[in-house]
Amino acid sequence: MERTVPSTGSEEIELYQRTYYSLLRTTDEVQIRSLVESHARMQSALHVKAGEPETDMDALVYASLRLPPCILQVRLVVMSPSEQAFRDGGYADVDRWEPVAAPGRRRRMCFDGIETLAAFIASRSDIDDLIPTLTAYQIEWNKIHLRLHDAPVVERLAACAKGRAEVDEPLREELRQLLGLSEADLALLEAVWGGRFVPTLLSMARREKRFGVRLLSASYVDYRRAARRWWEHIAESVPTPLAERVVYFISSNTHSLVNLLSGCALRREGELIHFVEGRGDPGLWAEYQAILQEEVPSSWENFLYYVLKRYTRTPQGQAVARACGEEMRTCGIWHVESLHYLDVGAQVIELCALRPEWLDPRVRVEGLELLRDSDALILNIDYPLGVAAYRILAEVATGAGTLRGLYVLGKAATLNGRVGDVMIPGVIHDEHSQNTYLFLNAFTAADVRPYLVYGTVLDNQKAISVRGTFLQNRQYMDVFYREGFTDIEMEAGPYLSAVYEAIRPKRYPVDEIVNLYRAPFEIGILHYASDTPFTRGQTLAEHLSYFGMDATYACSVAILRRILEREVAAVRGRVRKLEG
Repeated sequence: MERTVPSTGSEEIELYQRTYYSLLRTTDEVQIRSLVESHARMQSALHVKAGEPETDMDALVYASLRLPPCILQVRLVVMSPSEQAFRDGGYADVDRWEPVAAPGRRRRMCFDGIETLAAFIASRSDIDDLIPTLTAYQIEWNKIHLRLHDAPVVERLAACAKGRAEVDEPLREELRQLLGLSEADLALLEAVWGGRFVPTLLSMARREKRFGVRLLSASYVDYRRAARRWWEHIAESVPTPLAERVVYFISSNTHSLVNLLSGCALRREGELIHFVEGRGDPGLWAEYQAILQEEVPSSWENFLYYVLKRYTRTPQGQAVARACGEEMRTCGIWHVESLHYLDVGAQVIELCALRPEWLDPRVRVEGLELLRDSDALILNIDYPLGVAAYRILAEVATGAGTLRGLYVLGKAATLNGRVGDVMIPGVIHDEHSQNTYLFLNAFTAADVRPYLVYGTVLDNQKAISVRGTFLQNRQYMDVFYREGFTDIEMEAGPYLSAVYEAIRPKRYPVDEIVNLYRAPFEIGILHYASDTPFTRGQTLAEHLSYFGMDATYACSVAILRRILEREVAAVRGRVRKLEG
């Protein structure tokens, strides 16, 4: 069959990938400096100024948010799917290293306290994410080093680090001049680095960054074993036999669904508003006043969910956090933390245990009382990265009972919309398999529009699942845009490859047009726009408030309404059959 997706002609991206994969075959360290030239030649849309002396703020901020704070000390990054592989590779005590985390990327990582970072990888996508991120960070670090290393400002930064001085406006102005940054750019670095602003600049000034990386083990079997043990941990952690139940599988996040189903925030409206009015959080107070004075459109429920999140992170909110955990268990919601292997948390939700009166008003559908006779459950996972989605769904389809629906809620870049818009695709091209998947999306704009305060819903879209966020350039995006592909993300294609294997008697094909219209279970995919590559710099990171939750909750409401309506209809159908 004739392909609908043309070759992108992005030879530089493919060369870059071939370069680091060939280097990572060695048992020795690979120096990131070996990749700098091919990284810059790729002209990544996220790192346009990689080969220029000017600081690339987009790349620096992006990389900083996806690496842990200890990256200032790190010299060597060691990657592996399992602790056993770390031990076999000479890191016997990795389980006793300090767990560390990055603000913008979920990945299990540990730091030895000296110079070595252990990163647990779940699939090839983690390599395609981590290597370019480290390379971009090193490039931008060393640009700043060249500008600061012999400047008198280093002594002033050292004084600030020791508490003998403060970061005042004259120091900021000197830094702006030396680094060639605008006032807004420097303020952004202060916001992103927070309390590490001075230590980071001081570290950059004092030495070059010379990362080394080692890949200890990354076979197909290693990845499959990690996914298998992740699933076994979930099955062992909940009091219901998952292999015997009807399952609605959702890939989203671990907060929106349970907020909508448990009602914890809504029942504590008074306490939460008291917290806001107490001015303990100036940002919340300003937003609260804007809502009351109708200066901004809003969803009151979404605002309460946002306040609950902030409140439970304070000392006075700890009792509420514990109480909410207990209440969720009473209505059939079980949280399973990922302790090993994949850093993907999960929730198992028994529909028969839900309390209709606790539900968010937006998800209350007709006939909820019938759910008491339901044998179905929702398995919700914290969305994985790239090919890990394929591994996870393959395990769930194998180990769970009847799969009744697959629903994916994820972030994406949009080429034709704005941040906060929702995209609903019916065609997905997967760069991993080179397949173009055609499927009937369970959702249309009418399912999401009533619950979206900001943004636009764009259905009938075409999406592309890319290998990595850095692994795309302007030429790459232009080619797909001309063919009508406007939705760029990382998980939908791998999920559909797993769907193919769940309904066909063979492994997913390569470089074909694949028709999934007759899948025996429903497929619903919703993406919300988190950045706009063609306009650069506009991302959800700028929306540091509950406004960034708008699209997430609109999509979550649509997914839950769909599941609840389908399950009510299924129970009603069984009752009628018995009565007839």
